[in-house]
Amino acid sequence: MTTDARDTSADDPRSPDAPADEIRPITRVGVVGAGTMGLGIAEVAARAGCSVILVDAFSRALDDAPQRLASSLKRAERKGLLAEPVADIMARIACAPEIAALANVDLVHEVIKEERQAKAELLRLLEDVVGEHVIIASNTSSIPISWLGSTTTQPERVVGLHFFNPVPIMPLVEVIAGLRTSPATQQHVTHYAEHTLGKRVITAPDRSGFIVNALLVPYLLAAVRMLESGVATREDIDAGMVAGCGMPIGPLALCDLIGLDTMLAIADTLFAEYADPGCAAPPLLRRHVDAGMLGRKTGQGFFDYAPA
Repeated sequence: MTTDARDTSADDPRSPDAPADEIRPITRVGVVGAGTMGLGIAEVAARAGCSVILVDAFSRALDDAPQRLASSLKRAERKGLLAEPVADIMARIACAPEIAALANVDLVHEVIKEERQAKAELLRLLEDVVGEHVIIASNTSSIPISWLGSTTTQPERVVGLHFFNPVPIMPLVEVIAGLRTSPATQQHVTHYAEHTLGKRVITAPDRSGFIVNALLVPYLLAAVRMLESGVATREDIDAGMVAGCGMPIGPLALCDLIGLDTMLAIADTLFAEYADPGCAAPPLLRRHVDAGMLGRKTGQGFFDYAPA
């Protein structure tokens, strides 16, 4: 981070405190976390014309990232969804092992594991690296933004920007402002999500789970309890919701797609916020996480995804 960047940030239209009529497109984006969600966000930003720096401290995740991104883009290309060649989009994505690479971005997406202290530590590290004008957008599924902002020295630039999996396909983004998030920060990220990324934006309250997960997670946990108590088989539970209610995917398969560790973290956060028994994680969910059976990403969860 240069001295000039800090000296001029107050006049920068990208600043979290800049008036709404001075918003200009965000073109340089950082993504911290090369998991499924981080890769999806990096892809949609690059497809939208942004230059992207993808950061992950785990070398294997970073080494695998180009191949996984290229595979996803090639699938989109075969479906006629790309406006330019895969190679041109990939050329806008750079990978780096250290967050120091994010010094000159306009916005940083925080996309690491759903754990309060890990996210708070990352946000504090980012403050030391990026310029004062840079917006820090968390992809948290359930952690209140006011709390995340309170762990930083500039909570006005911390905002929730919650994407859904798979990011390149799902159109929705939740924008969540904490109590100290500036109105301009909220306006900047809303403009970016809508006009740059082409997403449908809904404004969510700063309550654990926001809108979507506050409704969705109790439903998913109810399906786990149904399986746990022997009411029905996993296949019949999922078939009932797909064939009977028109859901695109059954609740247990969706848990596996989300990741059972992430499901557990969200459930614990929701229960801590609301003390609602419907938000309490069933023992069966905890035992799967204890056993390392986390869903699709490990090859086994409520269903088996191992190669035949």
